[in-house]
Amino acid sequence: MKKLLLLSNSTLPGQPYLGWPKSHINEFLGEVREVLFIPYAAVSFSYDEYEKMVANALAEIGVKVTSIHHAENPIEAIENAASIFVGGGNTFHLLYQLQSKNLVDAIVKKVNEGTPYAGWSAGANMACPTIKTTNDMPVIEPLSFNALGLIDFQINPHYTEKTIEGHGGESRLQRLKEYASINEIPVACLPEGFGFSIYGSEITLIGSEEIKVIKEGDQVATLSPGVVSI
Repeated sequence: MKKLLLLSNSTLPGQPYLGWPKSHINEFLGEVREVLFIPYAAVSFSYDEYEKMVANALAEIGVKVTSIHHAENPIEAIENAASIFVGGGNTFHLLYQLQSKNLVDAIVKKVNEGTPYAGWSAGANMACPTIKTTNDMPVIEPLSFNALGLIDFQINPHYTEKTIEGHGGESRLQRLKEYASINEIPVACLPEGFGFSIYGSEITLIGSEEIKVIKEGDQVATLSPGVVSI
């Protein structure tokens, strides 16, 4: 059975790194206490630094973290992983690295066999059919925008409808409605502090209030926390 934990973000203001989702991660992993971490979304800091951040955070719940960038054979590392965690950062860089290292098919196969997959921000984007609804700047060009396709809807992490007074740029909602004007796949607007836990075909919205889902033709629906259908 497929097991996914897809989070909008890692950290809320005033909280430690991975503070808000730590209990969800602990419950999600169950008896699994080892994580293969994929740090490839990091651009402005090192993979070693990223691994240390995640390892220190998850040590508090008895989870051992090893980053894939140490592996001599990354594909074998995926094949032997007890669980796979994908961190946030730049989604384009993350996808480029997965594609260039031929890891996409290996991850998809492993997760479809039941290995737990958790991702936040770019890591959540990566579980979608494409990366078209990321917020990130395309600092590098991947082979395509096709992502892992572990779910059949898109996620927009860090979703907010706040705008800057006097600023002429489009709001996030306007941007996503542009997406919905020419794409059929719906996009879930996931604010910070929200996520999805997915077990097989059952999708549960983690959060404190309703969120928006934008569907083809600019139709806007809402989802309440709990088991949902998208």
